[in-house]
This record gives sequence, C-alpha cells and structure tokens, in this order.
Amino acid sequence: MKLLAFAASNSSQSINRQLVDYAIGLLADGEIEGVPAGALEISTLDLNDFEMPIYSIDRQEAGGIPQAAHDFYNTLGAADALLISFAEHNGSYTVAFKNVFDWASRIDMRVYHDKPIVMLSTSPGGGGGGFVLRTAGHLAGYFGNEVLASLAIPRFGQNFDSEGGTLTDPDLDAQLRETLATLSGLLP
Repeated sequence: MKLLAFAASNSSQSINRQLVDYAIGLLADGEIEGVPAGALEISTLDLNDFEMPIYSIDRQEAGGIPQAAHDFYNTLGAADALLISFAEHNGSYTVAFKNVFDWASRIDMRVYHDKPIVMLSTSPGGGGGGFVLRTAGHLAGYFGNEVLASLAIPRFGQNFDSEGGTLTDPDLDAQLRETLATLSGLLP
C-alpha cells in the first residue's frame, strides 16, 4: 500500500514536519499494531516544491492552471492513503497549503481522490492545532476523502524532543500510535 505523508506547511523548521517524520518512522519500523515493517511504501512531499502564484480566477483565466498544481494533484492521486499534519496559522490552514489546495481544486474538487486519510496537527500552544484539524476534518468529505482518524498534539516544545525526533509524553505517544493503527484496516 502506498502512503503519502506530508506537513501542510512550507517552513523549513516545521514542527508538523517533525511530527510526520516521527509518525512515518514508527510506521516504517513496524512499531504500529497491525502495520508490519515494510507493509507500507511511504513517500513524502514538500510544499515548497509546489510554489505558485496566489490563486485567483483572473490568473487561471489568463494563464491556465500551473503545472505545479497538476503535479500536486497527481501526487495525491498516486497514493492509496494520506497522512497529513496540518500546521495552524491564526486558526486556519497555512497560506502555502491553502494556495496549493485552491489551485488543485480547480482541476477537480475531489483533490484527495477519495483516499483514506489520517490527519494530525501540532502547535506550540495548548490547542495543538485543533482549529485547523477540525476544519480539515469537516471539509474532507467535500474534497474527496474519508478521515480514518485525527489527533492534535498540544505544546509541541514540551512534548517532543526535536533533537531525538521523538514524542516524549507517553500518553500522547500512545494516542498517536492508536491513530496510526487505523491504517492497518487498509492493508490486504
């Protein structure tokens, strides 16, 4: 099964990217119940590879949909499932993700290609990116995906060892592992 994992952020120091990297490490190493090592073909993407002008209907009518939007859309379509960690900026998606998503939605509103998805988020504060996670989950069905599970990790700096690349709070780590275990139902 092909899993595409990424952080919905263009920051080179993205804490959501660190969370995704930790999650895919657990999955790749067979540390998730029901997901043996090697069961997933995991790939990642970087939103910085899909930079485009800010979406507007005027730009679309004048120049069409940029190739980067097609590349993003097709990359999602090539996966069997998605793992996305949503960064929260002022209670919503990052501008980088929203712009790529807006352009891709002009190709087809089913941006997620009806793929099952595990949604994560984290933030420095106590909400853990909960606002953007709720928004993403609420809107998922409109854009073609089934949310298998979601989890917000609060106070990233207190609960994650960035140098070691590990979630240090045992309760949150257990919750993350449970969340990722929902992928086991997709395996043959």
